[in-house]
Parts: sequence; structure tokens; C-alpha cells
Amino acid sequence: MPSFTFNRLPLGLALAGMASLTHAAGFALIEQNASGLGNAYAGQAASAQDASTIFFNPAGMTLLPDRQVVMAGHLIKPQAEFGGVVNPVIPGVNNGGNGGDAGGLAFIPNGYFAYRLTPDIHVGIGMNAPFGLKTEYDRTWAGSTHGVKSELKTINLNPSIAWKANESLSLGAGLSIQYAKATLTSNTGLAGIATIEGDDIGWGFNLGVLWKLNDTTRIGLAYRSEVDQKLEGTAKFSGAPGLNTQATASVTLPDSASLSMVHNLNPRLELLADVTWTGWSDFDELRVIRTLGTPIVTPENWSDSYRYSVGVNYRLNDKTTLRGGVAYDETPVSDAFRTVRIPDESRTWLAFGAQYRLSNKTALDFGYAHLFVKDARINKTESGVTLTGKYEASVDILSAQLTHNF
Repeated sequence: MPSFTFNRLPLGLALAGMASLTHAAGFALIEQNASGLGNAYAGQAASAQDASTIFFNPAGMTLLPDRQVVMAGHLIKPQAEFGGVVNPVIPGVNNGGNGGDAGGLAFIPNGYFAYRLTPDIHVGIGMNAPFGLKTEYDRTWAGSTHGVKSELKTINLNPSIAWKANESLSLGAGLSIQYAKATLTSNTGLAGIATIEGDDIGWGFNLGVLWKLNDTTRIGLAYRSEVDQKLEGTAKFSGAPGLNTQATASVTLPDSASLSMVHNLNPRLELLADVTWTGWSDFDELRVIRTLGTPIVTPENWSDSYRYSVGVNYRLNDKTTLRGGVAYDETPVSDAFRTVRIPDESRTWLAFGAQYRLSNKTALDFGYAHLFVKDARINKTESGVTLTGKYEASVDILSAQLTHNF
């Protein structure tokens, strides 16, 4: 029976363990409003349709009313099932089958407030979750020595400011204050279930430019910086308390850049497009420091990835706008470095939604998206156990939003 060693469960992997079941490639969460979901988030750095532009491009606040509040929530149901073989099979440790559906229903909220300070200056604040989700297998599934539960929670506070330089150009900037908490468990055999937890607060920034070419076309360019997190926590073993120890791991959450366009083809029809780059190549290794022992370095070798999206809005009447969109999201993970905690693959979005205006001041947005995830093949050996097979996955997202001007 393979024995457990702490270097098989680095604390920092809790940040990457969500990757298989999150809906943006890697472990990012793009669901920062419901108004953009119906467009598969096409054109978000240029649309500035509400105060959620604080996240996507703070310069867009210059297009908003004097005061606006946005509250949104997202129900996310990922599904992922492993099929394959394991060698060797260890009674009581990894003889529990393929783990069932590793996904679970999750709820993600976000909120924003924007305020016109002067005729040309707007300020705002947003609260959201830019990374994370949760996956969990059966405790004795075939890959339980590789991982059982992975959970990441982030809370991002984003105060922002925007300046209308002239009738065509607006600039924006924001500060990201980000809290991250991670939990990771695995079956160690003789030492029982290992539970590794840690948290930290990091910070970064976001910048944006909004350019109005003419009365029908806008272009937005936005950048979000890296956020360095140094997770500090503990490793505890249910069957061997004497092995309990402290641990730290440094992880860089990636930067990203988006180029968006919005074009009004006519008074009823609006076209949107977006290309977003994410700097996942920063995740080249995972370095874990234990209270006792030498540092553990795990190669990851992720690659930068791109997301491409197009969308359309159709104004049915004065109260109702219909939305649609498609997107393709590249995975940053290669076959050679895929693990049960990071069985990420590329995915295709199909989305639709609508906005209904209750009054001149209040609107409701709804959106739905289904993500078709490419089968993720895996051939990985950890703790003396080899897992070979593939994951079949998909994601469903349902979102709602209230926007109110006052």
C-alpha cells in the first residue's frame, strides 16, 4: 500500500483544484453579472450596460446614470464524471469506483455601486468572486489518493474611478483587494483523510480605456493585474495526528486583458465581440514550504489561453431586450500535465437571455448558458497509484440581476 507524504498534497493545489468544473478555462470565474451571460460575455469591456462594468472595464462608468446599484446571483451546476482504470486497487482506499459526479450546485453572488462625483468623474465599488468553485468525489473513489475534495472561495473588493477625458475617450482604474480561502482533502490510506486548509489576502489593480468611434460603435480595452497569494494554513491527518503540521504555498492568480467592440447595426440590433487573453503561463510550478522538511516543487507548465466570443442584442420593444451569444474558451492545461485536480479542457458556450425594464429606473436581467466541455484525457501517477482514462463534463449556468437607478 502506498504511504502518504505531504509533498503529494501541496496546499497551493487547492487553488487549482477547481479547474475541472469551473466554467471559464483554468479556475477563473467570468460570471460577474447576469446582463452579460445571455451574450456569453461578448463585448463586456465596451458595452458598459450597467455598474458591473466596474469589473470588466471601469472606464465604462462614464456612460452610466448619476447613481446605480446592481445585484446579481448565479446558480452554477457543473457535471464531470471520470471513466477509466486504476492500478493498483487498494481495498478501503481507492476501490470505490469512478467517484460519481464530481460537480455540485454552487451559488455565486456579485454586487456593484456607481456614482457620478462630478460631470466628468465617476466612482464605484464592486464585490465579486473572480476565482474558484468546488469539486468533490466519493471518499474511496479510484483516484482518492490523488484527491477527494477541492474548494476555493475568493472575495474581491474593487473600488474604482473613471474620468471622461472628452466626448470620445474615457479612462478608468480600480484596486482589487482579494481574500482567498482553500481546502483540499485526499485519502492517504494508513494516515486517513488529509485535510489541508489555508487563506490569505492579496491585492492587484485593473485599468480600462473606452473609445467611442462614433454614435454607433465603441471599443473597450481592459486589463486586470496578477494577484499574489501566499496561503498560510495547516495539514491535518484523521488517522495520524502526529503528522499534523503548518504549511505555506505561494500562488500567482493570473492577469488578463480584453479587447471588446459594440456596434449598433440599427436602433433595434446591437452586435458584440470580445477577445480575452489570460496569463496562465505564470502557473509554471507550485512551490510548497513545510514547517519541517525541504521545499516541494511541482511542475505545472500551464500556457496562456484565449477566449473568443460574439453576441447580439435585439430590442423587441421599449421594455424587452433579447440576448444571444456563443464563445470558445481555450484550456491552459496540456495533456502531459493534467491531473485529477486539474482535468481542465476547452469548452464552447451557447447562451441566451433577456432584459425586462420594470420602469425607467429599474430593470431585471436573466441569462442561461450551457457549456460543452471537450473530453479531458488523463494518465497520471501519484502516491504509487496510476489513473488512466478521461473525463466527460458539461456546465449549466442560470443567472438573474436587478439594476436600479436613483
